[in-house]
Amino acid sequence: MDKLIITGGNRLDGEIRISGAKNAALPILAATLLADSPITICNLPHLHDITTMIELFGRMGVQPVIDEKLSVEIDSSTISSLVAPYELVKTMRASILVLGPMVARFGEAEVALPGGCAIGSRPVDLHIRGLEALGAHIEVENGYIKAKAPEGGLRGGQFFFDIVSVTGTENIMMAAALAKGRSVLKNAAREPEIVDLANCLIQMGAKIEGAGTDTIIIDGVDRLQGTTYTVMPDRIETGTYLVAAAATGGRVKLKDTDPTILEAVLSKLQEAGADIQTGDDWIELNMHGKRPKAVNLRTAPYPAFPTDMQAQFIAMNAVAEGQGTVIETIFENRFMHVLEMQRMGAKIQIEGNTAISSGVALLKAAPVMATDLRASASLVIAALMAEGDTLIDRIYHIDRGYECIEEKMQLLGAKIRRIPG
Repeated sequence: MDKLIITGGNRLDGEIRISGAKNAALPILAATLLADSPITICNLPHLHDITTMIELFGRMGVQPVIDEKLSVEIDSSTISSLVAPYELVKTMRASILVLGPMVARFGEAEVALPGGCAIGSRPVDLHIRGLEALGAHIEVENGYIKAKAPEGGLRGGQFFFDIVSVTGTENIMMAAALAKGRSVLKNAAREPEIVDLANCLIQMGAKIEGAGTDTIIIDGVDRLQGTTYTVMPDRIETGTYLVAAAATGGRVKLKDTDPTILEAVLSKLQEAGADIQTGDDWIELNMHGKRPKAVNLRTAPYPAFPTDMQAQFIAMNAVAEGQGTVIETIFENRFMHVLEMQRMGAKIQIEGNTAISSGVALLKAAPVMATDLRASASLVIAALMAEGDTLIDRIYHIDRGYECIEEKMQLLGAKIRRIPG
């Protein structure tokens, strides 16, 4: 198992390009199953989850063609199996995104329940109830969701999400695109990645209004055709590099990104003392060598502060001037990175869903372990600010969401290298 060794103490300084957004790329890849002619997706990030989705397509008889720019052409007319097997689904929960498109286009689908997910748990339940609202008949047996469209195909319907679900909104929106009649999704998620998926579907011929608001209206069409679509930039990768520069007192210019989808994060960085300049597709942050000021924040669904950025801000608060409070309202048990930072000398107290940091001037290197994707990014930031060599274990979590993290960090002047485990 690979590890990262990071020698702290360098201020980040330089320019890098931001990759395509994994959380937009995965549903857009699933949407290619709806098209009756080949579709090309550009700006896909080179990540393990993307490779898994492409491998899943291969298992179903769809053979994606990848060019030298990592654009992928997909022709779903060769599909020979409507089953998404457990051994692939268990490695990536987003595999459930093929359920809606397959039922809508081919009339049936069998998708394994995501690993460790009891059916009573709400996220999967929302996907099932949403498809049932469009007329699908669904049974769950032997660990698989088995869905069939009624005679004549899915039909438009109304569905209210009793909790906001990004993948639930995406799955039902894709299915409704080919359903007969009008569908209305209420209390829908509003994330920019949903808008990106809707834009791709509209380019394929779908009729969708309201993406980015909590009510999405879809008028089903008879067919969707192929197109060429470019995935949006990754706002969490963007935010992570901005926080890393702020925490080290450095300067970064990030290209091929979009400042309009990061407003909550940018305003908190300005509060921390960062000088931020933006253009249409770039963001520059400069701390002018200053130590950041601690910030208080509370996570909530978009457009509020994203839960996927709280770990990185806790790392910055660990070395910031003053005391900062981070309240996590989306996920339980999302402070596992705090225990690892405490091993590096961070003064952070956990009280329920709140982390209270009292900034210290310097962290000390220690062996630490990544526990999930965003927690692992926060440990990289902590290591950049620590005295000595920090060894980060279980970095396969990082590789799920950050393309070439050590190469990009090296371009910014970090001393970081990967060693095989």
